[in-house]
Amino acid sequence: MFNLVIGQYVPLESYVHRLDPRSKLISVFLFVIIVFLANNWPSYGLMVLFCLTAIYFSKVPFHFIYRGLRSILIIVLITFILNLFFTTGGPLLFKLGWFHVTLNGLIQAVFISIRLLVIIVVTTLLTLTTSPIEITDGLELLLNPLKKVKLPVHEFALMMSISLRFIPTLLEETEKIIKAQAARGSDMTSGPLKSRLKAVVPLLVPLFVSAFKRAEDLALAMEARGYHGDQGRTRLRKLVWTWRDTLLLILLAVLTALLIIVRN
Repeated sequence: MFNLVIGQYVPLESYVHRLDPRSKLISVFLFVIIVFLANNWPSYGLMVLFCLTAIYFSKVPFHFIYRGLRSILIIVLITFILNLFFTTGGPLLFKLGWFHVTLNGLIQAVFISIRLLVIIVVTTLLTLTTSPIEITDGLELLLNPLKKVKLPVHEFALMMSISLRFIPTLLEETEKIIKAQAARGSDMTSGPLKSRLKAVVPLLVPLFVSAFKRAEDLALAMEARGYHGDQGRTRLRKLVWTWRDTLLLILLAVLTALLIIVRN
């Protein structure tokens, strides 16, 4: 979990960094939808190619993204195994007791795993190439029409931004607590499962206390600086929609059209 990169921002000079956060948010939302159009090898190849191209233009080191993916590989592995053994159809490839592995099950397991990985990579790139304040401003402007129905758009966008920002902070705090308890003889990696679960409790208590303390400090800091919500609030940086953002949406439209053609 300490290698989790979601919520971290890598300040670089790249094409993806210079994009308007609104276009990136729209693109990620659309990508998560159109990824379900893929249903064969060529279509999934297009999705993987799109992700690799996005990584290349973001200039974020590939090993950095891989380090972040290692923490969720267990989820991908569980998803792969479930689809492998519980999807039927096609020639029988392997049989052990009541476990049956068919060709359709193997293909479905690979496809679902690729789908999960590309979604995680694209959403991770969003936070790696967009600062929390840009995400807040972009979300607020995109959801601005909802203010007409009295929805607290500014508060919602601020909450999302703070949540993303505090993910790496809380993970760092967790690592410090684990090392402090290990120095005092605590062991959460060996012994029966019941003992390891009991050893987690002393970790959760100080972690929750620290999280509430940080939340209180943040609230006091915002109040001391005169924060009063959306009313009369100005922005230091103005978001500007450029031709690059339009080009990104056009590329997504082309990708969607290619997926529809390839799947048919």
